[in-house]
Amino acid sequence: MRCLSGSVGGACLAGMYVLYLVVTILAALANGYAASLDFVGANSVKLVADRVQVSRRWMVPLGVLLASGAAGLLAGFAVPSLGRAAAIGLILYFICAVSAHLRVGDHGIAPAVFFLLLAASALAANLAYHKHW
Repeated sequence: MRCLSGSVGGACLAGMYVLYLVVTILAALANGYAASLDFVGANSVKLVADRVQVSRRWMVPLGVLLASGAAGLLAGFAVPSLGRAAAIGLILYFICAVSAHLRVGDHGIAPAVFFLLLAASALAANLAYHKHW
């Protein structure tokens, strides 16, 4: 069986596995780091919260969502459907984040869009690797 890349059989599957690992681990690390910033009350997070008119009291609960998403992505290596659910949850989270920025006319949405695309990439890699695409 030939892959679209021209590789035969196992080489294509191995390449997809590496992509799945790299994208998922990168998404988990990025979201875990963002969660830790929420937990410690980093000034950068407080400034963004103020800019989008989100109460600072929401920082820890939002951090819990990010941390749960990161953990779910990693758990997806053992239970793929859990990884898909975590990626979908993160996609929804960052759609809301982008919406919050747009709602107040804040054009500093690049980080939220980056995280949204990262979560979407993790979902796509999970679906492609496990042949649900």
